[in-house]
Amino acid sequence: MNQRYTTTIPDFIHWQKQIKCQAACPIHTDAGRYVQLIAEQNYKDAFLVARSPNPFASICGRVCAAPCEDHCRRGSIDEPVSIRALKRFVTEKYGAESMQPETMDDLFRNTFNVEDNKLSWHLPSHTSNRKTNGTAKKVAIIGAGPAGLACAHDLAVIGYKVTVFEASNTLGGMMRHGIPEFRLSRSVIDKEINKIKQLGVDIQTDTTLTKNYGITELRNEGFDSIFVAVGTQAAREMKVEGADLDGVINAIDFLINVNNGYRVPLGSKVLIIGGGFVAFDAARSALRTAVEAEDKKQSAGDATHLAIDTARSARRAGVKEITIASLESFDEMPVLRTAQGKEEFEEAKKEGIQFHTQRGVIKFTGSNGKVTGVELTGVKRTYDENGKFNPVFDESIHEQMDADTVILAIGQQPKLNFIKKEDGIELTSAGTIKVNPETMESTAPGVFAGGDVAFGPRNLIDAIANGKQAAVSIDNYLNNYKTEKIYNLSVEKIAARDYTMYEDYELIQRYAPDTIPTDRRTGIVEVESCYSEDDAIKQAKRCLLCHVQTIFDAEKCVLCGACVDVCPEYCLKLVPIEELDVDDETKQTLYSHYEVNNDEPLSAMIKDDERCIRCGLCAIVCPTEAMTMEKMYYNEKEVIEV
Repeated sequence: MNQRYTTTIPDFIHWQKQIKCQAACPIHTDAGRYVQLIAEQNYKDAFLVARSPNPFASICGRVCAAPCEDHCRRGSIDEPVSIRALKRFVTEKYGAESMQPETMDDLFRNTFNVEDNKLSWHLPSHTSNRKTNGTAKKVAIIGAGPAGLACAHDLAVIGYKVTVFEASNTLGGMMRHGIPEFRLSRSVIDKEINKIKQLGVDIQTDTTLTKNYGITELRNEGFDSIFVAVGTQAAREMKVEGADLDGVINAIDFLINVNNGYRVPLGSKVLIIGGGFVAFDAARSALRTAVEAEDKKQSAGDATHLAIDTARSARRAGVKEITIASLESFDEMPVLRTAQGKEEFEEAKKEGIQFHTQRGVIKFTGSNGKVTGVELTGVKRTYDENGKFNPVFDESIHEQMDADTVILAIGQQPKLNFIKKEDGIELTSAGTIKVNPETMESTAPGVFAGGDVAFGPRNLIDAIANGKQAAVSIDNYLNNYKTEKIYNLSVEKIAARDYTMYEDYELIQRYAPDTIPTDRRTGIVEVESCYSEDDAIKQAKRCLLCHVQTIFDAEKCVLCGACVDVCPEYCLKLVPIEELDVDDETKQTLYSHYEVNNDEPLSAMIKDDERCIRCGLCAIVCPTEAMTMEKMYYNEKEVIEV
């Protein structure tokens, strides 16, 4: 008989991969754990789980790209659990923005208390030898964005003397300069960073590295190691005719100006080129720039002026039309590839932003040095069959769009003019710092780099992960350690009579947190609200409890088939071993283990983990406890190799 079933014999790695939200998170936050704790109304422990690996949990609860949601197994059934919004729910109760500072103090006091699985700092388990002659070793961090501050946080927690050098007069990097305030309150950024300052981190603003004051000079000042995290604040140029016309501006410069309170004249028609989150931030900020100007004008003459419809206000202020034009189709658009991006897209549509997909720029047109429009061509395909960016244009399509301002959101690159040849830091062909992606170490001993400056523009949570990994690697470097990752695993068998899921959990629909009405979306007003307690509990109950596994003990099975018959999702199946796609060696091992001859019948229980909804019926009906429900949690630690 032809082999039909591709199977895997479960081991720790298999069970680890089943907790998809945790596996997908770059810092391995146990998202499912804190979601389940919210459902149990155990909010403080939920916060500790969310915050322990992430110094920017409150920020991520608002603007994280949430790869955990994109991989959530509930999403393969209907829609993913709203993990990001649930994180915000618990940080507002106990995070830096809350009125519960003692919770944060508890967190720091219990930094290395990870055995109960509540905390998972992903820091080295060793805490000694971080001082030389009684003086803490010194680490310089260049850049006060998410990667730099995450590294500073972890190094300060484990005892280093950390100095952060920031070129601007404010902290937060693109969290502050790039993400609009209607998505992320500046007070939340300040409160998160203040917690890092309280660890003793020295932060020097208005300190720009130059050829005369760079890596070599920092070494000469006694810094034992350096982490470069300067981001990518230089926009990529579009090399087409008319790109130098007045009114063609890059999105990063536009967002930095708007987010720092500077007004940018836009005219009546604004066109944004790009299909990523930066393009959407620029479009929605452009809308609010016009609205805010109109609101200020009316407020001066009418103290009772109320917020008015956003699109109508924008038109009165001069902006009649805001359009996002992208090479990508809607199916290819980067924003629409994520659960969070889809919600961002829907909010942009509500606000009246228009979309023109599968269009590429031929040239910018202008008059008297000022942009007046854009010539566009069609795009058949943006990515090739391997997923590589490789646009194929359709020259049969030729369009002209009028525009008073064109905002380019086509990518960024780092400014590294402070690096000298003698620094020994090699760059990639893309102009980023070349690093070992496992350790963040550059080609110069003791110099590490991470975030956008090493990998190009990436998500906030990826930058945080880079900073945390750099902290581990710097600690290893300075102490001549070699470490390896180990996992602490805890397993709890649940009695069948005690196992239960929430009533109608499989029927609860996902809904995003409430957003304020469009007639109130002006200026910096935060659009998304926090879940109410009742809504948070209900949404948390949608979790499919991927930590709980159905464990099958073949020694106890009597082949009654009750578990197969009762399964509502048809996950389980008893099949002859001949129908399994396993190698001969594995088959022989099975025959030997069960002490049967090769010609004797042998059956196997197989399960489709993707379809399982953890209802527990299989364990409940099993007469011999061959099928049990067992809860598994793990956390990750770095230990010194012996």
